[in-house]
Amino acid sequence: MGFDLKRELEREGIFLEESFFRCSEIFAKELLNYSKTHNITALDSIEEIYENIFDSIYPLKFLGSLKSLLDIGTGAGFPGLVLSFALRESEVFLSEPIMKRSAFLYLIKIKCSLDNVKILNKRVEQIEPFFVDLITSRAVTDTKRLLELGRAFCKEDTLFLFYKGEGIESEKEFLKNIDHRIYKRDKRRYLIIKGCYDF
Repeated sequence: MGFDLKRELEREGIFLEESFFRCSEIFAKELLNYSKTHNITALDSIEEIYENIFDSIYPLKFLGSLKSLLDIGTGAGFPGLVLSFALRESEVFLSEPIMKRSAFLYLIKIKCSLDNVKILNKRVEQIEPFFVDLITSRAVTDTKRLLELGRAFCKEDTLFLFYKGEGIESEKEFLKNIDHRIYKRDKRRYLIIKGCYDF
């Protein structure tokens, strides 16, 4: 049966250009192939990869337009690289210090002609600061640490988007004093935080 990415996105009111789906197909096939040798993901089917692409793109339902984003710890491409397929007019910066992962990101950048993507092969703490509209991260570290890591790239109206699981309940106390919103989808919790914080 498979996972019909286009149908599932359109069911959520997310309508994307054909170039997004072409890129997603290239990405899924290349990720499976590349990971056989370099082991950069535990995903082992096209369907699983498409489900993760859907997960990465879902927040477009509630995000406004943005000119730039920084993804902290992009890994095999979720969510930052995948978001770049849909946000062709936005500058997308991908921070990934591990060489075998960043090499894969470069491969997809070339194969999909992603002129809007810049790959930063270093830890986010080592990157010369610049401001972006959105800072994203999935499965890297806790919220407080992510806000600290993103601080140098944050301006007054910057949004943080963190892809969390049900474990976000353990961060409830911390989030009490943070301007945030949580969007739920199945076991996923999309955490949106507005503005910069100093701890």
